[in-house]
Amino acid sequence: MSALCGALLMALHAQVPNGFGLGSLLETFLPWAGLCVPVLLAVAVVRRSRVAAVAVVAPAVAWVSLFGGVVVDKTSAGGDLVVVTHNVGEANREPGRTARALARSGAHVLALEELSSKTTPVYERELAANFPYHSVHQGVGLWSTYPMREVEPVPIMPWTRAVRATVHTPRGPVAVYAAHLASVRVSPAAGFATARRNEAGRNLAEVVRAERLPRVVVVGDFNGTGEDTALRPLTSQLRSAQGEAGAGFGFTWPASFPLVRIDQILVRGVSPVSSWSLPATGSDHLPVAASLRL
Repeated sequence: MSALCGALLMALHAQVPNGFGLGSLLETFLPWAGLCVPVLLAVAVVRRSRVAAVAVVAPAVAWVSLFGGVVVDKTSAGGDLVVVTHNVGEANREPGRTARALARSGAHVLALEELSSKTTPVYERELAANFPYHSVHQGVGLWSTYPMREVEPVPIMPWTRAVRATVHTPRGPVAVYAAHLASVRVSPAAGFATARRNEAGRNLAEVVRAERLPRVVVVGDFNGTGEDTALRPLTSQLRSAQGEAGAGFGFTWPASFPLVRIDQILVRGVSPVSSWSLPATGSDHLPVAASLRL
């Protein structure tokens, strides 16, 4: 029975009601549901039950159908545009060191989230030599080696938390969005509260859907995973660089022991060639990067 329940929970995760955020909570940690397979198999061995051992096949198949393609290394060489995004952490005590590490990342376009009035000048100073073009709006910034035009804030919440720019690469213009969706709160009364994040995701989805440029890159801290059905208005119109050209899940948070991937690089009209995580900085998030073919 436990094996069947585990299989059904994975297979039908999108149907789990999101009251108290239970659906989002399940989907946030959905890859870890596969841990039930070795646990149930160990129980079957201890009990010497052939029926229980055979039953473990059900959750194993469910997990493989969801994530079997994710764990395969799909990275390849090449690409025309390297994009890096990083929630640098407002409490980061080493913004200078973080900035210098990002300057060495090889990025053509760099998006930073959770900038503060205190740390923004540090990043501007340390990144100036590598990125001649930049713009910061309410804690979210874009830096680029290529000219940026039509730079404007995107009000996805009562405050901005997102910015859009046209990056003029040697292979033509690319619309780049950097966003920091609202944080998820956990409380006894509201449970896994995602309402404000979900609203921000829907607002960003409307703007991205109306984008006129054919090549679109959307990056940032989404405070949610690609499996989260509540973010589908946004994720359904884009493709995950990690899912398409990464190796493994690419978990990004918490940096000390990554359990979930809530920092995303999503694309439309371009082809991800490779996707990877960068070494930890002073932030509680890992930076993530992708090489894109335009």
